[in-house]
Amino acid sequence: MSQYRARPPALATLILDDAVVRVTQWDFEPGADTGVHTHGYGYVVVPMTDCQFLIEDAEGSRRVDVAKGAAYRREAGTEHNVVNAGDQPMSFIEIEYK
Repeated sequence: MSQYRARPPALATLILDDAVVRVTQWDFEPGADTGVHTHGYGYVVVPMTDCQFLIEDAEGSRRVDVAKGAAYRREAGTEHNVVNAGDQPMSFIEIEYK
């Protein structure tokens, strides 16, 4: 995966960070991305809008559409870049459990 940043960055807003969880709201304009990162904690994602993800990881790139409110979880150690592949802004809440 390239570390070169050709896309605009997604906006991360920390909502809560305590001994149990870290909750972050992610807001993406069309084409924006998180940048390549590795999750240190397991986490749950709750889309606040319909999301058209482009996931870039060691396996390549794939499109994943997730409906508003359709939560999913991943394990610690996940490494990827998340891109808004749609033509509308998208937003989700990420809940990391410590």
